[in-house]
Amino acid sequence: MSLNKKICALFMMGALVAMAGCGGGGDKKAEAPKADAAKVLTVYTARSESLNNAVIKNFEKDTGIKVNVVVAGTGEVVKRVKSEKDKPLGDVLWAGSEAMLAGNKDLFMEYVSKENDKMMDGCKNTTGFITPAFSDPTVMIVNTKMEKDMNVKIDGFADLLNANIKGKIAFGDPVNSSSAFQSLVAMVYGMGNGDPFSANAWNYVDKFLKNLNGKMLTSSSQVYKGVAGGEYIAGLTWEDPAANLVKSGAPVRVVFPKEGALMAPQSVQIIKNCKNPENAKKFVDYMLSEKIQNYVGENLTVRPLRKGAKLASYMTPADKIKLAPKYDEKWVAANKSKFTKTFSEHLEKSM
Repeated sequence: MSLNKKICALFMMGALVAMAGCGGGGDKKAEAPKADAAKVLTVYTARSESLNNAVIKNFEKDTGIKVNVVVAGTGEVVKRVKSEKDKPLGDVLWAGSEAMLAGNKDLFMEYVSKENDKMMDGCKNTTGFITPAFSDPTVMIVNTKMEKDMNVKIDGFADLLNANIKGKIAFGDPVNSSSAFQSLVAMVYGMGNGDPFSANAWNYVDKFLKNLNGKMLTSSSQVYKGVAGGEYIAGLTWEDPAANLVKSGAPVRVVFPKEGALMAPQSVQIIKNCKNPENAKKFVDYMLSEKIQNYVGENLTVRPLRKGAKLASYMTPADKIKLAPKYDEKWVAANKSKFTKTFSEHLEKSM
C-alpha cells in the first residue's frame, strides 16, 4: 500500500471512530451494522477463477474489505442485476464490455476512476458508467490431438466450414454470452472484410451454423472445457481460459483467427443504488492500479490496459495479432440489438 493510501486509510478509520463516538447515550447496537457494512463488498463476476483470485484476494489483503463473490456467466449476472434493480444485493458487476452493456447504463452508477487517465488510448471510461479494466481477445481454441487425428488445420474462420468437423465446433449463445457475442462480431467483421452486415458476412454465418449442426452451448466454460476434453475439435472463446489450458498442459492451442480478432476491453461497473458505493469505487480504482495491472500482466493470461503495464513472455505480443478490419467498438455498442436480432433470424432459418 502506498503512503497516500495509508494516510487515506487512517483518515477513514479516524472518521469511522469519530462517527461511532457521536450521539452520546444513543443505541450503540445500531452502530455495529454500519461498521460491518463499511468492510464488505459484493462482486458479481463472469471472469475466470485465476483473474478473480488475483484481483479479489489482493484487494482484500490490501484494503481489509471482505469481498463476497458471485460467479456466473455474463448473461446470468446481468439478468441478476436487472432483477434486483429496485433493491440491489450486489455492489459491482465485473462482466461484459461496452458493446455488451451499452443498453443497460441505467443499471450502473456514474463513476470515473482516478486512474482513468493512466489507461491506454481507446481503453478509457468515456461513458461515465463502464470502466475498461483488462482485455481478453477473441480466439479459437483448437484440440491439437483431434486436429492431427482428423488431418485438418484450423487457423481461421474459413477453416470452421470444413465438412469433416461438422458437429465438432463449440459455440455459445451470442444473445446471452459476452464471449459468444464478441466472437460473432469478430466473425462477421472478418468474413465481411470490415463490413459486418454485408452479404458475405452473413452468408458465412449461415454456412457456419450448418456446420455447427444445431449445437449451441449455454455456458461459456462449456466451450473451452469441451475442446480440452476432446468433445469438440475447435471452439470460439476468449484468450484467458484457452491460454490457461495451454499453460496447464492440455492438448490445445490458441489461435488468433487469420481474418482478425477483437481486442475489446472487458469492463467493471458499479451497480446503481448499491449498499457499498465507496468500497465499490475503491475496487474499481484498485483494478486499474499500477500494482494489479502489472501483476495480472506478468502472471496471468489476461492483458492489462494501463499504459506501460508489463506483459508475460508466454503471451502473444499484440503486434503479432491481426485485428478485425474496421472494427468500431462504439458503433457495435450502439447496434448490439441489430447483431443479436440478425443472428437470431439466421439461426431460426438454419433449423
